[in-house]
Amino acid sequence: MSLDSLGTEITAVVVAVLSAVALSAVWNRGRGWQRISLRTVTAVLCLLSAAASGLLAVNRQVEIYPTWSSLTGGSPDGDVAVPASAPVRHSPKGQILNLSVAGPASNLTMPVYVYLPPGYQDDGTVRYPVVEALHGYPGSPTGWLNRLHVAKVLDQEIKTGRMAPTIVLFPYQTPDPLLDTECTNLAGGPQTETFLTKDVPAVVRARFPVRTDAGWGLIGYSAGGYCAIDLAMRHPGQYTAGAAMSGYAEPGIAIGNGTEKTLYNDLWRLKHLPVPAVALYLAAARADGQPLRDTHALAQAAHAPLSVTTSYIDGGGHNVQTWQAMEAPAFDWLSTQLGRPVTSSTPAPADDQSRSPASLAIAPHI
Repeated sequence: MSLDSLGTEITAVVVAVLSAVALSAVWNRGRGWQRISLRTVTAVLCLLSAAASGLLAVNRQVEIYPTWSSLTGGSPDGDVAVPASAPVRHSPKGQILNLSVAGPASNLTMPVYVYLPPGYQDDGTVRYPVVEALHGYPGSPTGWLNRLHVAKVLDQEIKTGRMAPTIVLFPYQTPDPLLDTECTNLAGGPQTETFLTKDVPAVVRARFPVRTDAGWGLIGYSAGGYCAIDLAMRHPGQYTAGAAMSGYAEPGIAIGNGTEKTLYNDLWRLKHLPVPAVALYLAAARADGQPLRDTHALAQAAHAPLSVTTSYIDGGGHNVQTWQAMEAPAFDWLSTQLGRPVTSSTPAPADDQSRSPASLAIAPHI
């Protein structure tokens, strides 16, 4: 069982209940130091198991540590079974692959999950649009895979034609699950922005048949929503559009050099810097205070050549259920901005090794 699974949480609750029963059963057993020892041991066990079950319940919601390996400082996806295999051409369903990106620009090495759409082919005749999907904090890409069931949503939207076949990337945003980078380059810390905007695109372009024009976009929820807005505005040459679900206008952390109040503050950028020619989709729940206020503020401050589309959900809040309701419309909107795959009548040579699958592995939908 993975660390953030329902089975692990239920096991912890059962142990906590049994510990409480044991404490009651031994309370009056023995005499003297024997009684004190029994009471002490079972009381400590009861407290530890109750605390563990509570922490596991919280972790299951926010996925600070999605795997046992990440808890002990190992690879964040180290517990995911990934039998070695290449992508399947013309698969009737989307495929989730696991790709390790060693970034020379950022000096970061982190895993990236890759969704390949139904019917995927890599013979050089088709080049796909790409979306980078960014998670919230605390969290990991497994929030998209497990909580938002993104593979199923993408399959459905592509099947119905509401979304074009698209390659979707799910990168980690920090090598430390307890360090919030908000997809920025921290002064003296991880260069996450560089990893996401330079290293990941470079590796994906080298290994998959993707578009090299304006067919790249971003999407994110919560802190990932801020990331989608900010990275689209900061890198208009790389991204055409960004979709934010419950996103923010500023990072809410200290970058280390004061730029969280200027260059990384999107309202400040709209007021003081040239406006980028990108499109933004801002979705917020009417009961979600800060994202709602920031959505209104960004929409009011925006002007050409930046375009902003807003979407609101009555009630809701800052939670998985709200993002599930926003998810499909946000991907559909992105697809209208990015367009469809482009085709070529000349296939790549049969021995073309430019997109070698050697470092790829098919990962189960966890």
